[in-house]
Amino acid sequence: MALTSTRRSALADQVIAQLRNQITAGEWPVGSRIPTEPELVEQLGVARNTVREAVRALAHNGLLDIRQGSGTYVVATSELAGVMQRRFADADPRHVAELRSTLESSAARLAALRRTDRDIRQLDTLMVRREETWASGDAEAFVAADATLHLAVVAASHNDVLTELYADLNDLLRDYLRDDVGTRLGPEELMDHGRLVEAIRAGDAETAAAEAAAHALNCLRERV
Repeated sequence: MALTSTRRSALADQVIAQLRNQITAGEWPVGSRIPTEPELVEQLGVARNTVREAVRALAHNGLLDIRQGSGTYVVATSELAGVMQRRFADADPRHVAELRSTLESSAARLAALRRTDRDIRQLDTLMVRREETWASGDAEAFVAADATLHLAVVAASHNDVLTELYADLNDLLRDYLRDDVGTRLGPEELMDHGRLVEAIRAGDAETAAAEAAAHALNCLRERV
């Protein structure tokens, strides 16, 4: 007997879109547990089967991880990010560092040439946040702050394709950064990003590119 195509209900698609928006907007950050099925049923005003279908669809696409007896957790911020994370989770750390170095140095070079006053204000704010989280000793908060700063550098390139690609790799890079940072955040171990931001501020493309490239490779040297 021939197979026939099936269509997911329009209501399930709407729920999927709402849940995805919670993830992409940062309301449910990577690593967090989403509300329980009964809570989602109450919040969304839909049937349990519709919620279950939406959660399973997002789990299949790599955004959520359903853990029996524990709950459902956010593991990626987009479908492509989920694919990247699964595909390269066991990649050679040297190759990940080289990719990061290549992308970030190119972005930093462009950022030095294209940055706006608003970009600089954002980088200054994120630099302070990064240093504060390191001083607090909260490793997970530092990982988030550092990743956000690097993403802001890439965004200052004003190259939408490069920014989207880097954002989709961001969850994978956070995993490697988390391993690099560990749990001990000593004052002498904080890698300075001030020269990178100052080079972007000054419009010094070559220095910005060199600083960005060095950060990723320095993390690799510490890892190996």
